[in-house]
Amino acid sequence: MTELYLGLISGTSADGIDVALTSFDPSPRMVAAKTFSYPESLRRRILDLAQGDGRIALDEFASLDIEIARCFADAALSLLKEHGVDATSVTALGSHGQTVRHRPYHDPPYTMQLGDPNEIAERTGILTVADFRRRDMSAGGQGAPLAPAFHAAMLGQTGVPRVVLNLGGIANITVIAGDGTTPLSGFDTGTASCLLDAWAQENIGERYDANGAFAARGKVDDALLARLLDYPYFSKVPPKSTGREEFHLTWLTERLRDFKLAPEDVQATLLAFSARTIADAIRRFASSTHEVLACGGGVHNPVLMKALVDELKPISVRSIGELGIDPDFVEAMTFAWLAYERLSNRAAPNVYTVTGARGPRVLGGIYFGG
Repeated sequence: MTELYLGLISGTSADGIDVALTSFDPSPRMVAAKTFSYPESLRRRILDLAQGDGRIALDEFASLDIEIARCFADAALSLLKEHGVDATSVTALGSHGQTVRHRPYHDPPYTMQLGDPNEIAERTGILTVADFRRRDMSAGGQGAPLAPAFHAAMLGQTGVPRVVLNLGGIANITVIAGDGTTPLSGFDTGTASCLLDAWAQENIGERYDANGAFAARGKVDDALLARLLDYPYFSKVPPKSTGREEFHLTWLTERLRDFKLAPEDVQATLLAFSARTIADAIRRFASSTHEVLACGGGVHNPVLMKALVDELKPISVRSIGELGIDPDFVEAMTFAWLAYERLSNRAAPNVYTVTGARGPRVLGGIYFGG
């Protein structure tokens, strides 16, 4: 009988909980998937914490941990109910949780994901694996990104040098040499959609710039683009990772001083900023790549995708959907796979070569179902 695993994640945009029901016999296969929205009031509280100064009442912090976990559990159970799958037939659930802080350069470094796995295990009755990032960080790693290990497991056997590009709130790349000997590498390149989303919310009252229409109305301002590019993160060498706590609306507002631009011109410049930093990272650290396979919500922004095509010519850029893999749920599948690896007591292969940890570590804590 095929074993089933659930993977759950809410990304830096906190725009919903992605749930993927997955099997790994003999290779990764998505059985069912869906995105479930947070209640709007909860989403706003998450964003206020994630991009604010971090000051929060202890009671509010603890409440968020439980409320997020309950949303994760409800999302998992809802997907199973919709597809007639009994929770008892799921071997394990891998929960990434909701990142509210990621500080790999802090002294001491730390990363924090909310969504109490005890609550998830109790409400679903499913063995839950969670807290994947902190052991890697304790071993000297960045704790992120973790998806490259799954990208390599799913797409690394072709012999083709390729980059897998995740276009979430933050962009990260997986560099697969395709020769079977070069260690896997990958890192966060910077922003993908987080600043685009924040500026759209601020100026047109929408969670995101649907189809890139807001950016398409504007014109790139070269002076502002140069100012955005002149930020120390982009000169760092891997391993490196970042998040919304670094790239947020206040960060942008500080760099808009002395500029008097139409909102759509700022949006167009932000989109060019995302495309340029991604392309620069690929040219610098994956110069031999033949193709870029994109996944994540950004693949649905045709203006961003065209900007990437233009920046990366003659390298091929296409959606991972062209390989029959749903681009919206690759990260959720990642955490189903990490749970699968954890139950075998295996250190997820290649993670440490990406994060910079001292060596392979078994990632994730186990919480038995209720």
